[in-house]
Amino acid sequence: MIRRSLLEILGQVWPTILISSVIAVSMRLVYLIKNKQKIVFYKELLSLIFIIYVLCLFYVVTFQDVGWSSSNFIPFKEMFRYSLGSNLFIKNVLGNIIMFVPYGFFVSYYLDLKKPWSVFFLILLVSASIETTQLLIGRVFDIDDIILNLIGGMLGFGIYKLINIINNHLPAVLKNPIVYNIIIVLCSILMAMYMFNLIELGV
Repeated sequence: MIRRSLLEILGQVWPTILISSVIAVSMRLVYLIKNKQKIVFYKELLSLIFIIYVLCLFYVVTFQDVGWSSSNFIPFKEMFRYSLGSNLFIKNVLGNIIMFVPYGFFVSYYLDLKKPWSVFFLILLVSASIETTQLLIGRVFDIDDIILNLIGGMLGFGIYKLINIINNHLPAVLKNPIVYNIIIVLCSILMAMYMFNLIELGV
């Protein structure tokens, strides 16, 4: 269910992703070269992934059809309405959690946040803004979505903290940017292969 939704999102936003990536990468390269700054590949790739994530998030919260639902202002009312493991549970509960895991990670990474309350506030601000905007454009507001987004975002913060702990215990030779570049490239290749395999299988 989540894989199918992911493919649907990518199928709809790939032209925007392609054009935005070309614009972002070209401008960034010119900026780095013009100012004679060192290009750290893994950092640049992470920034590009964040841009792609934001574009996908924008599509999900503004264009996906939600005609089957209605606004909910009562905490926990909707999330406990679905049967565990059902399609609606996976899409609306797990989906809202997973959707904000990258945001929690990236906001922690870019701002180097150490305290969970700082991350919690930023996630709450963005999630509440999304739900309020959805209400204003004729979609629905769901307080449960905010709660689930907060859980997902804080999981992302936890992943960031875990990576930091692991990184602090690595030998100096493994902290070389070249090692990070290799890891990021391998992860990107594996993800691309996974997505292409899903497309071929029609999942």
